[in-house]
Amino acid sequence: MKKLLPMLVFMILGSATSLFAQKHTISGYITDLETGEALLGANVYDFKSSSGTVSNTYGFYSFTLVPDSVYFSVSYVGYQPQIFALDLTKDVTINIQLSPSVNLETVEVVATANGESIEEQTQMSTVSIPISQIKKLPAFLGETDVLKALQLLPGIQSGGEGQSGLYVRGGSPDQNLILLDGVPVYNASHLFGFFSVFNADAIRDVKLIKGGFPARYGGRLSAVLDINMKEGNMKEFKGSGSIGMIASKLTLEGPIIKDKTSFIVSARRTYIDILARPIIKASFSQNGGEGVAGYYFYDMNAKVNHKFTEKDRLYLSFYSGIDLFYLDAEERFGNDVYKQEIGFGWGNITSAIRYNRVWSQRLFSNTTLTYSKYNFNTNGKQEDTYTENGEPVIDGFSLNYDSGIRDIAAKIDFDFVPNPNHFIRFGGSFINHRFDPGTFTVGFQVASIGIDTTFGQEIVDANEFAFYLEDDFKIGSRLKINAGLHFSGFDLQKGSVYTSLQPRLGMRYLFPGDFAVKGSFSTMQQYIQFLTNENLSMQTDLWIKTT
Repeated sequence: MKKLLPMLVFMILGSATSLFAQKHTISGYITDLETGEALLGANVYDFKSSSGTVSNTYGFYSFTLVPDSVYFSVSYVGYQPQIFALDLTKDVTINIQLSPSVNLETVEVVATANGESIEEQTQMSTVSIPISQIKKLPAFLGETDVLKALQLLPGIQSGGEGQSGLYVRGGSPDQNLILLDGVPVYNASHLFGFFSVFNADAIRDVKLIKGGFPARYGGRLSAVLDINMKEGNMKEFKGSGSIGMIASKLTLEGPIIKDKTSFIVSARRTYIDILARPIIKASFSQNGGEGVAGYYFYDMNAKVNHKFTEKDRLYLSFYSGIDLFYLDAEERFGNDVYKQEIGFGWGNITSAIRYNRVWSQRLFSNTTLTYSKYNFNTNGKQEDTYTENGEPVIDGFSLNYDSGIRDIAAKIDFDFVPNPNHFIRFGGSFINHRFDPGTFTVGFQVASIGIDTTFGQEIVDANEFAFYLEDDFKIGSRLKINAGLHFSGFDLQKGSVYTSLQPRLGMRYLFPGDFAVKGSFSTMQQYIQFLTNENLSMQTDLWIKTT
């Protein structure tokens, strides 16, 4: 370890004089021609120098070359590639729009290998699945499920029939960092694990990292699932909906100000409880009572994208989802009335404000403020009203239980591309965790005399912080290295502070004939854990801090 750290620092900071030689930069955004959606991971490839780069999460690319005539292509899977030729005499900004309509000959398929193929990348154990491909997979009860699709990949198990959790190479579901627009999601399942909380109609892309983690990710041990929502159509208003076997969905998107501000809203809800309500009411009536019972879940995604200038953009995103079971019944025995109310539910709320800034042709930043909350609640109430000595008397019992976790976080990330041989990322984050291990409120009422009491563990706050630096760089034409450092800490606010310095290293050597050998090394640290019952997929599980 002592020998590895200086080597990583030398790799990241070395060759400083060559980075700033006299060169010019081509930069801009790569978007969908029809919708204005940013295309992340689009390939930019220069034929003359045989080098290239890719667009980041927000579609921004930066490409630095020596002054000369430039002939380069821009390509993305499922889109018509474009080719550009120009004399590079100064820094230029080129915003590129790719058309998704690709026309092919009847029996001829022409493909180009522009950009990095899998054998050229340093990143290992990473899978990016287009949402269009996920929608083509068989759907359980008509509901397309992102997590179910990922369970089909090598190295991943579901943990049980029907469950939506991901067990990546032996790790438990709490060891996976699940991000929705950069915000952690602590409970990713509906209907006791049979469905995930991610509505495919609102999702733009899905990326799963199973190992060889880059330095920009941290906080979990097993995997990173990075999901980004759609940004909304910048060109025209569109809507879509569907009615399935158990749920209905509706999605609306379009420009608020054409080519400047867009929105997307997508919602779905199950309606089994509504369809079954007449049957349940009839069942209660046959037994001499009345009441309703049911279960449903809903979720809603919303996002607004605003372009202040070509260098400044703002994104507001929101997600809310709830599962709820309820029972409300009443029975009469002469003058006696027996009432029973039961309910339990769980849900997530996430929100994010993200601000993008292009500081120069080579430097891009993203600043994010996030809020995330997961809460589980169960409550029950029984009440018996009867007459004693001519006076009404009420006996009863009530119980309420709450638990959950809440995060407030801030993060800043920088992308710096000094030349095609280096892609440098650095930044930091701060998270305030609030753990609610569970609070019971119990009430008794006997002969109209009430007693209430509250007990449980106290709410605890803790702070988590991290800083990282990484560089994806080439040495010659065959060796490529991703080297980085991730430093993190956890403050329990009681005098105990845990810190961890985590080196990350990924390498690939390219042999002739498109054959490559790869290797990676990474250390990870996790400061929060999940207490769960592996035999029962219930939502009473607790997130707790390191002690």
